[in-house]
Amino acid sequence: MESIGVLLVARVMPYLEQELDKRFKLFRAWEYPNRAQLLSQHAAAIRAVVASSSAGADAALIEALPKLEIVSSFSVGVDKIDKEKCREKGIPVTYTPDVLTDEVADLTIGLILALLRRICECDRFVRSGQWKRGNYKLTTKVCLFLHSRHSSSLAMEVDDLRHGMEDGSARARKFEEKYMESGDARIGAGNRFCNLGIDSGTGETDSRAVGSVFSGKTVGIIGLGRIGEAIAKRAEGFKCPISYYSRTEKRESNYKYYPSVVELASNCDILVVACALTEETHHIINREVINALGPKGYLINIGRGKHVDETELVSALVEGRLGGAGLDVFENEPSVPEELFGLENVVLLPHVGSATVETRTAMADLVLGNLEAHFLGKPLLTPLI
Repeated sequence: MESIGVLLVARVMPYLEQELDKRFKLFRAWEYPNRAQLLSQHAAAIRAVVASSSAGADAALIEALPKLEIVSSFSVGVDKIDKEKCREKGIPVTYTPDVLTDEVADLTIGLILALLRRICECDRFVRSGQWKRGNYKLTTKVCLFLHSRHSSSLAMEVDDLRHGMEDGSARARKFEEKYMESGDARIGAGNRFCNLGIDSGTGETDSRAVGSVFSGKTVGIIGLGRIGEAIAKRAEGFKCPISYYSRTEKRESNYKYYPSVVELASNCDILVVACALTEETHHIINREVINALGPKGYLINIGRGKHVDETELVSALVEGRLGGAGLDVFENEPSVPEELFGLENVVLLPHVGSATVETRTAMADLVLGNLEAHFLGKPLLTPLI
């Protein structure tokens, strides 16, 4: 098989790249200044394309490869591959299901716990030496809102809760001026107050300020496929009621089904995006869904960045219309909206849902196995098309 040309369109783990190089004649797309030069030199020699979550095979590439026989994705997501063009030309597409299900589901629960229990913020609290000056409390950075008659702003620090015990508010400092919406709030830092939602006499505060319990929260899942099911089973271990949305109701499931994402969001505390990215699910999380989830709700996205209208998400987080978000994916990776960096009610990960050595190796073996099966005339291991 050493003479069979395989195009690797993006960098992958070294193990897969090395094994492809051993078994096939490997062309690395990034070694050429542009696609046109690559194709002008090697189009006729390429019989397979190895895609990934970051780069795939669009219609133009597929049309430009006259001898293309198979597209093998180093990912369970195939939104970067023009599947209709592959069907039209009779080109099989393979992917890597099942082997990454547990890792992605585990990470989802980790994101939820990190977000609700403020784990990342507490870690920073210890590393910065603040613990030596007192126990973790509302003297560290939080994302609360200053409200006046006509405007709101983020308060990045608030004083001790003793003020709130008296009148339901705490004195705030370090306001983010860029979020000021009018001059009405510009009354001097010493006179600004944040509403903390304090229950008089109990000292309990809004969950965004000091963290929230996960156990018993209602979890809504968009997409009850392999990964969605695995997330649901793990969440059940925390005594969380499960509900879901999918294109059709799954009769074999005991979880509560909602026929629309808005209804699901209106009836859950934590909304998890775990569906495939298609034209129908692009921006499935929009302003209406975010508002339905509300200021006490949390959004978790381990699907694809384009599932979420990122502009609306940032706006909702900044304005306090959404309680928090745990994000492993973004619309324009690796670019992340800078507005998120200053918010403590978000947890941001660099698309690492399947990023363990064991899982990525298993994914690589599926890619290699599918390619070898195809060129040996054997049944494909994990065909999608």
